[in-house]
Amino acid sequence: MRKFNIRKVLDGLTAVSSAASASSASQQQQAGNRESDIQETLQSEHFQLCKTVRHGFPYQPSALAFDPVQKILAIGTQTGALRLFGRPGVECYCQHDSGAAVIQLQFLINEGALVSALADDTLHLWNLRQKRPAILHSLKFNRERITFCHLPFQSKWLYVGTERGNIHIVNVESFTLSGYVIMWNKAIELSSKSHPGPIVHISDNPMDEGKLLIGFESGTVVLWDLKSKKADYRYTHDEAIHSVAWHHEGKQFICSHSDGTLTIWNVKSPTKPFQTITPHGKQLKDGKKPEPCKPILKVEYKTTRAGEPFIILSGGLSYDTVGRRPCLTVMHGKSTAVLEMDYSIVDFLTLCETPYPNDFQEPYAVVVLLEKDLVLIDLAQNGYPIFENPYPLTIHESPVTCCEYFADCPVDLIPALYSVGARQKRQGYSKKEWPISGGNWGLITQSYPEIIITGHADGSIKFWDASAITLQVLYKLKTAKVFEKSRNKDDRPNTDIVDEDPYAIQIISWCPESRMLCVAGVSAHVIIYRFSKQEVTTEVIPMLEVRLLYEINDIETPDGEQIPPLPTPGTSSNPQSIVPQSHPSTSSSSSDGLRDNVPCLKVKNSPLKQSPGYQIELVIQLVWVSGEPPQQITSLAVNSAYGLVVFGNCNGIAMVDYLQKTVLLNLGTIELYGSNDPYRREPRSPRKTRQPSGAGLCDINEGTVVPEDRCKSPTSDVKDNSFSRSRSSSVTSIDKESREAISALHFCETFTRKADTSPSPCLWVGTTLGTVLVIVLNLPPGGEQRLLQPVIVSPSGTILRLKGAILRMAFLDTTGSLVPPAHEPWREHNVPEDKDEKDKSKKRRPVSVSPSSSQEISENQYAVICSEKQAKVISLPSQNCIYKHNITETSFVLRGDIVSLSNSICLACFCANGHIMAFSLPSLRPLLDVYYLPLTNMRIARTFCFTNNGQALYLVSPTEIQRLTYSQETCENLQEMLGELFTPVETPEAPNRGFFKGLFGGGAQSLDREELFGESASGKASRSLAQHIPGPGGIEGVKGAASGVVGELARARLALDERGQKLGELEEKTAAMLYSADSFSKHAHEMMLKYKDKKWYQF
Repeated sequence: MRKFNIRKVLDGLTAVSSAASASSASQQQQAGNRESDIQETLQSEHFQLCKTVRHGFPYQPSALAFDPVQKILAIGTQTGALRLFGRPGVECYCQHDSGAAVIQLQFLINEGALVSALADDTLHLWNLRQKRPAILHSLKFNRERITFCHLPFQSKWLYVGTERGNIHIVNVESFTLSGYVIMWNKAIELSSKSHPGPIVHISDNPMDEGKLLIGFESGTVVLWDLKSKKADYRYTHDEAIHSVAWHHEGKQFICSHSDGTLTIWNVKSPTKPFQTITPHGKQLKDGKKPEPCKPILKVEYKTTRAGEPFIILSGGLSYDTVGRRPCLTVMHGKSTAVLEMDYSIVDFLTLCETPYPNDFQEPYAVVVLLEKDLVLIDLAQNGYPIFENPYPLTIHESPVTCCEYFADCPVDLIPALYSVGARQKRQGYSKKEWPISGGNWGLITQSYPEIIITGHADGSIKFWDASAITLQVLYKLKTAKVFEKSRNKDDRPNTDIVDEDPYAIQIISWCPESRMLCVAGVSAHVIIYRFSKQEVTTEVIPMLEVRLLYEINDIETPDGEQIPPLPTPGTSSNPQSIVPQSHPSTSSSSSDGLRDNVPCLKVKNSPLKQSPGYQIELVIQLVWVSGEPPQQITSLAVNSAYGLVVFGNCNGIAMVDYLQKTVLLNLGTIELYGSNDPYRREPRSPRKTRQPSGAGLCDINEGTVVPEDRCKSPTSDVKDNSFSRSRSSSVTSIDKESREAISALHFCETFTRKADTSPSPCLWVGTTLGTVLVIVLNLPPGGEQRLLQPVIVSPSGTILRLKGAILRMAFLDTTGSLVPPAHEPWREHNVPEDKDEKDKSKKRRPVSVSPSSSQEISENQYAVICSEKQAKVISLPSQNCIYKHNITETSFVLRGDIVSLSNSICLACFCANGHIMAFSLPSLRPLLDVYYLPLTNMRIARTFCFTNNGQALYLVSPTEIQRLTYSQETCENLQEMLGELFTPVETPEAPNRGFFKGLFGGGAQSLDREELFGESASGKASRSLAQHIPGPGGIEGVKGAASGVVGELARARLALDERGQKLGELEEKTAAMLYSADSFSKHAHEMMLKYKDKKWYQF
């Protein structure tokens, strides 16, 4: 362990950081070494940055695939992402480096591998036999665009259809092209004068692998004989084709068309369809054709042993159903069910009992991939109910507007939230188990509870259990329930300050120990909630209205210098200076007819039934002032021990006693300074109809401005401050941007003035101009007196200065440990207390402040303050700045958090230039500086947060949360914690052909594809056609992803099937070979048991 006066500048830090740390080192020299008795344990080796898991619905999905043996689902997206889902809790995220859209996915069924086809005409082979899947091979097509791929079950030859109408064949083991090509002009009629269009479908006849069905977009379908290299039949239709599906017996297939029709064809009757169906067309009289409908984008044809086949399709609705939601249609016998979806359908797949295409399919469910949801429909139950989705895919149910992350919460919190959330669950789901059940969970090496809270645009708040890299919704709170809703747009109150989402959540302040929750919304409203397990009916919702006004005559800077004009959006280094105006500013003149003293939203005046969970304690709303709308809230804090909530915006600050339901403080920011204002701003006088502040804070002459230059930025900092305004959406114009907004609030029990000998409750206030002010709180005794006597709020006169807007404040004791804000333990408020409990509640739990080791030294605490530009550690009560570090010169800090890690604490920062940094406390030594992610949009800035134990998260897309860790220990344990996607499973037995079918040529016909497509038979493919790129996927055997015990078993069976079974062989020989295969199966199973704990590449 090193004492922190010995500085260590890490290798690999940027030049800026090195320069900054050098400057901070010089400042520390001046401070002396009085504080060197605190020993810091954190070193740079404790830190490592890596992504852990991604939760939520895959953003902009584009492709879907399912492995029916492994029971794994894969989803590809338009940004090249790949998401794999197994049993609940087994999820995986991968990314194609190119970022090109995934157009199709194909599993190598039960082989632990997946082929992806991308819009940039590349094919990739993913190895799923490792916890973090990797690409083994890639193939880039140079001259043709890929439009459709097909990989037959238990085959290593992938058919690739192109935009030109040709079909190429790829060996998935070596990822090389075969010389065998099916050219479009050979496939279609020679007499045809036009190009048939791109390939939209390829599949082999379920009963004869030697016959390939090729669908061209124009409406032509060809049955191609692979051996004779010619077309057996050609089926032509006037309407464009979207998809094709076989009947399992191989005698019929069905096509879906652009006019909303389905055509069923007999294989041997190519002249006209056997049947034409228009599922949603109105049948006209006189035998006329039904009216055309919208295109049927996909059809599947699935058979059952016991009854009629299922025909399942998407699209095909009639054109007169304007405004109707997208539908999936299930036709079964004479019944047709139309299932409406909430979003448009991207793709769907029918889940069947068998992977073999030549057997009765026995469909049991349909997976429907929607634009913003994943739905599973149970085909076996009447009414086709959906399965309850166990994945956390509803993060985006309403757009996320803010989020907070809490690691190492009280252990009773998750069960409490789960119990109240369980009552909110919908009914009517399928009774069956979730059918996507592959993979295995990882080991749980983290035992502490983690909770994520997301705030949404519709005013809802969701609590998520995020323990051990999983995510599960616990409880949902609807804050909009407290307000009157307007039925339509004309009905809306003209006091709205936002055009849409008036209930959107902007800030969440939560005390996990007391379970008090406070939220600030976009309509300048604050709601305080208390947690209860009892249902209550609130007759009258407690409500306060606050009139917060900003009035100023002029601004003079110290020394008479002028504040420079704000940077123009084009030249500003701060991307947030361009903020859309959320409402038109009305004139602030006080002539008659202007809105005055009215809130933006109307609180319900009828009794409100409140379910167990979070229940309203108080609603606070800012009101319009003389035609000027209230400004949105920029900071918020709640304290359960003091019974106070405080919030601020660009006009000023307000403090409310939520126990007594009174406003304690209501001041413009300038008035907080009193006579100590460094900018010499004067409030207008007399002030228009002001609500009394209750504390008389206008007279802040007590105390002095801190004289030390080390604590207060010099005057030259004022210029710097013009770049560091609040990035809240409330700052909507140059006028408002020049105001000083409240950007940080922190309740604590500390030394408020230099002369203090003991800590006392206070509030530290940080502003966008880099000022920190301290307000003293004089609290009445606990119990009944707390409700009768007023809380007295008074100024301390203490002012501290930093560069840039203040982001975060925290306090350390003499041992360097974090001093948490005071809090009350949670208790049930809706149940009468007994006498003992009442006595206990009178004694509020004080904050533990470590006594000083020596009576002579009065340095009892350290304040840690982080701004957009720098961090300072200030010794209390002397208010000496003992450590200072300039975090960034050219950028600004978006988020700073003081967090615990490895039984110590540090300051973690995320910068707008993409750097994630960590600093030791109290010495502010740089411990981590990694370039991670540049600020590409405001969503990242709004949602990025750090928490304890090295965890962090942000919203990576509108629908997904990305979690990461900056802890070396978590990075090392991550491999164990991740789930396994691939598990060794026996491939089901092939359907029994029977002796007579084998003898007389019935049943499935096998094909020796190696003989046809191998280099010896078909020659080499043109080198310029496609380029092979080896993947970074690690060690691979000769068989690539198809190696492994189970793969070998499948290969052996395939070899037997391809070469051993001739049509006229006798029953004895067949039986002998089946026996041989069976014994091989047993032997392979024993090998699998022997080697199951080894990695696949160690075999």
